[in-house]
Amino acid sequence: MLKKERHDFVMRQINLHNRVLTSDLVQLLNVSEDTIRRDLQELSDNNKLFKVHGGALSKSYQSSFDDSSVYAKDAKISIAKKAISLIKDGMVVLTGGGTTIIEVAKLLPENLHATFFTISPFVAIELAKYAKIEVILIGGLFSKNSQVTYGGHVINQLSEISADLCLLGTSALHPTDGLTDTDWEINQLKKTMLNFSKRTAVLCISEKLDISLRLKVAALENIDYLVTELPADDVTLNAYHRKNLQIL
Repeated sequence: MLKKERHDFVMRQINLHNRVLTSDLVQLLNVSEDTIRRDLQELSDNNKLFKVHGGALSKSYQSSFDDSSVYAKDAKISIAKKAISLIKDGMVVLTGGGTTIIEVAKLLPENLHATFFTISPFVAIELAKYAKIEVILIGGLFSKNSQVTYGGHVINQLSEISADLCLLGTSALHPTDGLTDTDWEINQLKKTMLNFSKRTAVLCISEKLDISLRLKVAALENIDYLVTELPADDVTLNAYHRKNLQIL
């Protein structure tokens, strides 16, 4: 594979999953670790990504204040508008992090009266702009890779919440393997969030469909809503229809 092809592949993985691990790229591209490190350094030097220990992060994942480099922004806005229809006055809502969840926070009705728990400082900052929304940021260790709080203290706090609705972004969704991820800590967080929420909505751009990663979070049967930018009757979504799963 030519260098440009490797770079294109790396950037697609970054755009889809917000982060990449050097070890995963070595296996996927069948090249040496030194080659991947050089590729990541060159992409970092060209201001395409943030190189970190063990991999790289998307530039759009670093701040809610600069959204000029958010991947598939129009699709994420479309998803956010659909997801907002699930949020009602008086609800207790639990959210993960990520650029799609941030778009939801930006587009909420000005007069919404609700309580939001979140593990994302960036989401909390956006929610704080609303006068009638109570915002609880769940504190703990901070993941530089995923931009959320994590760890045993966070999980303990999550276990004391009874949320009406959980909003989760995702790295991958598959009709057979369900919701999956690559990060063990984030995997445990998402499982806990699902367990202590009455209903869960997974927000997913269509490019992340039909992808399975190595750590399972939940089966499709444990998800109540799938929200994509596609029409609910799009043929791409045929394999995701389940008795309990509502597709928006």
